[in-house]
Amino acid sequence: MSRPIHAYIHTQALRDNLLRVRQAAPDARVWAVVKAGAYGHGIERVFEGLRAADGFSVLDLQEAQALRDLDWRGPILLLEGVFEPRDLELCSRLDLWHVVHHEGQIDMLSRHKTQLAQRVYLKMNTGMNRLGFAPARFRSAWVRLNALPQVDEISLMTHFAHADDAQGVDAQLQVFKDTSHDLPGERSLANSAAVLRHGTHPEVVADWVRPGIALYGSAPDHPLHDATFWGLRPAMSLRSQIIATQDLKTGDEVGYGGVFKAPRDMRIAVVACGYADGYPRHAPTGTPVLIDGQRCTTVGRVSMDMLCVDLTPVPQAGIGAAATLWGQASTSEVLCIDEVAAAAGTVGYELMCALAPRVPVSVD
Repeated sequence: MSRPIHAYIHTQALRDNLLRVRQAAPDARVWAVVKAGAYGHGIERVFEGLRAADGFSVLDLQEAQALRDLDWRGPILLLEGVFEPRDLELCSRLDLWHVVHHEGQIDMLSRHKTQLAQRVYLKMNTGMNRLGFAPARFRSAWVRLNALPQVDEISLMTHFAHADDAQGVDAQLQVFKDTSHDLPGERSLANSAAVLRHGTHPEVVADWVRPGIALYGSAPDHPLHDATFWGLRPAMSLRSQIIATQDLKTGDEVGYGGVFKAPRDMRIAVVACGYADGYPRHAPTGTPVLIDGQRCTTVGRVSMDMLCVDLTPVPQAGIGAAATLWGQASTSEVLCIDEVAAAAGTVGYELMCALAPRVPVSVD
């Protein structure tokens, strides 16, 4: 028998999460964001669950090629645009839309020889200070693009830095409106947090929304809200089994460094999952785990291939008992990935993306 750890990608959960986004933004089209290998889920594994989207957003040309190889003939958007002139040849061949966020990309377009004009998204930096033209330079960039025969339609976009917190989107939205109010073209502003928290505002939703984390069943504003609050279902479940148990006496240590000492006589389980599987090494004692569907907690340091769990809530559990590290247990109980991530001082995105290649993955 192979090692019992296994990840599951839930196709119906992906469909349900996409539908939830559409319910929150019924008048907008949806770019399903599948960068970073669909947030660690795998583009080929999520495609069936997300194919009802209006388009897919990716980071690089390899991801775009993967979608075309899956016979997707709809729009694909390169979120960081092109990096060198020859990328534009693939944009033409694969019929890609791409983001323009600095002058060098306009220069490349101006020298590109093509018979087919390309769709571009002109990005404005409204306060995130990552990518995009500053408002004072945005209109001149638009004028340059609009004069190029290599460019077809120009859409406008920005990215919200505070859609998931109390500061909200109003300040950035106002900058975007003041700068672009009389420019033609479709707009795309809203990420997952903006769709779910501010979706009643038509100017936030605009023409296209760009959900990412919500599609995979994680709350974009955890810990303020959890995935259940937003009606989202986990698209990934990481499951394993107990491979050993230990009966501890008061004061017995667990794991490297003995950072956990048993406060009483207790029974613990050893689960086949460690940081080489993508589980966070820095997850402390007290991180939640489901054993046979019951909430338990880890004890001691996470090892490369194993972690230990306090069996006090399920004293009858033994070797072979089911362990759910995050997602949905086979008995339907759910442990939100955000809870595990928060305990480890990180976010659900990181855990999804960190799933190790050695973990077998199935699609259901």
